[in-house]
Amino acid sequence: MKFSQSNMLQAMSDTGMIPVFNHADIEVAKGVLDASYKAGIRVFEFTNRATNSLEVFRELCTYASRYPDMVMGIGTIFTAKDADAFIDAGADFIVSPALIPELAVFCNSKEVFWIPGCATMSEIFQAKKLGATLVKAFPGNVVGSAFVAAAKSVYPELHIMPTGGVEPTKENLKEWFDAGVHCVGMGSQLFKKDWIKNQQFDLLENKIADTLQLIKNL
Repeated sequence: MKFSQSNMLQAMSDTGMIPVFNHADIEVAKGVLDASYKAGIRVFEFTNRATNSLEVFRELCTYASRYPDMVMGIGTIFTAKDADAFIDAGADFIVSPALIPELAVFCNSKEVFWIPGCATMSEIFQAKKLGATLVKAFPGNVVGSAFVAAAKSVYPELHIMPTGGVEPTKENLKEWFDAGVHCVGMGSQLFKKDWIKNQQFDLLENKIADTLQLIKNL
């Protein structure tokens, strides 16, 4: 693998935020990746939510080679078969919305960094047993920051990343980071539909840069 797990965890911590994005048009995806990188993003998560996501992701990873320090991950992965295909396409890490033992075993066998989705203490316990070092608190708007704080009190060494319901505002980000998150994942709150539709990547770049600055200040 291009990056070690510790390198990827450090990159996530350094910026504090991972954009979570999907689009069926490779040119739009390239524009979003460019804007993200220019704004300071070094870890990017594409999601497997369209019928052509594998093809788009493969081309996006090839395109991302111009940014040698950009870590490329794939989200919304439920099976070992899909994980294998996306790793072959260039994924540096795998994210799942759920805790799936089969996926954990497969990624561990390939020595690929995997991030399971967890919404209960039992799931976090099982994730740790399966070797997880970072879990995705998902859906973030359902479990909330109080869940993160409670989980960190029991497992202080565990890294947690909420996704879903994280907003690019000082108040919301402060709530999550005060709870002890390692970083946050942000999708629809960051990628305004009009900006994407009209390919206003300069507005997106400014928004991401402002959000990263908010996190840095926190």
